[in-house]
Amino acid sequence: MKQMLQSVRHPRAAVFAHDVLMVVAAWLASSWLVERISGTPFLHHSSLTTELMVVVILQTTVLWATGLYRGLWRFASFQDMWNIARAAAFGTVLIVSCLAILRGSVLREWLQSLVFYPVLLFVLLAFPRMCYRFWKDSRVMMPQRETKGLKRVLILGAGHSGALLERELRHQGGYDIIGFLDDDPRLRGAHVHGVPVLDSIDRLPQVGKDVQAELVIIAMPSANNQQMQRIVEICERSDIKFRTLPTLQDLGNRATRIGVLKRVAIDDLLGREPVSLNWESIREGLAGKRVMITGGGGSIGSELCRQIARLNPIELIVIDNSEYSLYRIDHELRSEFQDLIFYSVLGDICDPATVEKVVGEYKPDMIFHAAAYKHLPILQTQVREAFRNNVVGTMRLSEVAERHGVGTFVLISTDKAVNPANIMGATKRVAEMYCQNMNARSNTRFITVRFGNVLNSNGSVVPLFQEQIEKGGPVTVTHPEISRYFMTIAEASQLIMQAAVLGAGGEIYVLDMGEPVKITYLAEQLIRLAGKEPGRDIQIIYTGLRPGEKLYEELFHELEPYDMTTHEKIFLAHPRQADWDELRSELRSIELAVRRYDTRTLQRIMLKLVPELAKSSDNTEASEVVSISRSV
Repeated sequence: MKQMLQSVRHPRAAVFAHDVLMVVAAWLASSWLVERISGTPFLHHSSLTTELMVVVILQTTVLWATGLYRGLWRFASFQDMWNIARAAAFGTVLIVSCLAILRGSVLREWLQSLVFYPVLLFVLLAFPRMCYRFWKDSRVMMPQRETKGLKRVLILGAGHSGALLERELRHQGGYDIIGFLDDDPRLRGAHVHGVPVLDSIDRLPQVGKDVQAELVIIAMPSANNQQMQRIVEICERSDIKFRTLPTLQDLGNRATRIGVLKRVAIDDLLGREPVSLNWESIREGLAGKRVMITGGGGSIGSELCRQIARLNPIELIVIDNSEYSLYRIDHELRSEFQDLIFYSVLGDICDPATVEKVVGEYKPDMIFHAAAYKHLPILQTQVREAFRNNVVGTMRLSEVAERHGVGTFVLISTDKAVNPANIMGATKRVAEMYCQNMNARSNTRFITVRFGNVLNSNGSVVPLFQEQIEKGGPVTVTHPEISRYFMTIAEASQLIMQAAVLGAGGEIYVLDMGEPVKITYLAEQLIRLAGKEPGRDIQIIYTGLRPGEKLYEELFHELEPYDMTTHEKIFLAHPRQADWDELRSELRSIELAVRRYDTRTLQRIMLKLVPELAKSSDNTEASEVVSISRSV
């Protein structure tokens, strides 16, 4: 580290000092030429110091304003030559005008300096730059025999991660690290482990072309989504293949080395700053506990399994009704956590015998209830199955948890339960109501955690778009203005665990989802990440809102005021109260209607328990197609 800091030297002062000397030299030389041609003394020694101060201040100001000092001599180009020519001409006009005002007249010799001074200044500033570039280019070309077959790499980010990456790639072999690009002006011209910091990241297209880079690596794991969006856009303009390091979240949660490269994923562009968690409290709340996860083979359930397995639970019990999903998470956990006491159960939470047997036998201390049907369009026509799984399954599991003394029951809900406009949201809202009322009548802590869409989860829009892109398009979006809240699977899972140890029981915790993202923007970014251009290579078409689909989702109901919690990413919504006797009566009717496959009764009860559903005009009919093509 000391060596790296010692190598950090800023060359701007030397470059600026050189240019100041050249300005003085050009002015004195042009004055001498005028004196030799005209025979009239040009220099007024009494005011020479003032004259040179005026010349230097005005000319260097103009040079700075043209942007000459944004680039490096190493990459001096015709644009730099043009900037010098403009600055010399404009600076001459300013200097002569200012001196004329100071002396009260315009001498013939000064007019002659309009010819000599700018020409001399251009030569004195441009020639050293071009010579330096020629020399550096020749040095780069000379060792090509030694680096033949190595991939020429530029690293974006000259910080700690970039320095570690450079060292690891050099150790691995196969890479020729040409240089770094970094936006910190203090690092410009510095050397990190002997590798130069060439320029800013904005200059990647030009620098990459100049040094014939074959690969760009983004070494900025702490970059937020706005920074990553900007960097990826620059990389795409450069037409150079690019990769990125794992995020800080990946590096912290997995045994991932700094040198592991990956493609830029949509998570990197829409994910936010790494979530700061109180891991000590989470560890205290989960370590040494028997933890059960329903729907453990799904997107959220499987990530909860991975996160909790790292916290040394005494036992981990996973239930899922999908044999293949259960097999995958079973295989993964047994491979990565060989000391973990783990039980996988193939079963349906709607089956009373299964739930009674599993909870009664393993007696978990905590249950994370992630099992649910969530695919909105399908559930819109499958009222009975939506109620059976999302409502009756939650009831069965809650009752058994209370009977066997489970300490904490965490219901994983959705933002679609707020002012629901569809069957899925309505059933999750009924499940929330039930758990809140159970908390008041049980020693078990019932906690609800509500959040929005999860990037790359099973059945989500991202895998669908990726599949459509692989087939050459088109990518289908329901409406140009539709937007959703998004978070990564890891972020959602970690915040669920944090909320589980925060709650005393009866709370609805709402995860901070950041700003909503337009689905059209999501589609465009996925198309670009696939190396294609929206509207040219892949078309985006709009198919119209589906039944039960809203243009935007909400995180809080108007009757649910919310407060901050001790964690900045978790809010506490004050739940609406429901009459327990009436709710219990309707839930028994729901059970009977599910057994009889009586969808009419289910719809009637649903509208009674969730009256917000009746206010939606989208829950019965599909919206018409609003567009069939789009040019971006």
